[in-house]
Amino acid sequence: MKAAKWREMSGEELSQKAKELTEELFNLRFQLSMGVAKNPSRVGRARRDLARVQTVLRQRQQDKKG
Repeated sequence: MKAAKWREMSGEELSQKAKELTEELFNLRFQLSMGVAKNPSRVGRARRDLARVQTVLRQRQQDKKG
């Protein structure tokens, strides 16, 4: 998902999405270690999405302070 779409979401939605992505990333890494991952490229996509969510949340936090 593009960063612009993440910015349209509310802070609560972003926090929930970050939690979901963290869990998904854990599960994907576990599947990779077991050798049963159906789509290994999803790990990279989940990492990037999580980084985007965290970036948007951090930017909003900075805007409130400054």
